[in-house]
Amino acid sequence: MDIEEINQIIDRHHGEASALIQVMLEIQSKNHWLPGKALERVAEKLNVPMTRIRNISTFYKAFSLVPKGRHEINVCMGTACHVRGAPRILETIQEETGIKAGETDSDLKFSLETVNCLGCCALGPVVEIDGKAHGKLSSADVPNLLKSYE
Repeated sequence: MDIEEINQIIDRHHGEASALIQVMLEIQSKNHWLPGKALERVAEKLNVPMTRIRNISTFYKAFSLVPKGRHEINVCMGTACHVRGAPRILETIQEETGIKAGETDSDLKFSLETVNCLGCCALGPVVEIDGKAHGKLSSADVPNLLKSYE
């Protein structure tokens, strides 16, 4: 992402410091992470201290200060999903991708996270990939599901 793209995002929000989180979300959406140079530009253009931006970027789980994969996998570990086999689903995803929860693979294809609840308990166990929920999964479903994101 170049400086001009960052400027365009900021300009869409009229350079208002009150739009800081929205600006950061748009940068995150385009890059899958928040590069330091981008955050420095945001601080400069919105006249917001870098310490505030760092605090926000580390407080909210939606933000990442390290590169993320093109496909973000969230495995629900809430009670309903847990009792229906989410730990086995997570284990299978880890085996298939070679990464553990909280990691990104070396070719930046997948990032894997666990979440406490995705809000679709009746479909458990649930895996969300790029915002799309996949429910009533078994470990046997995982390889084909991941292949569909290649």
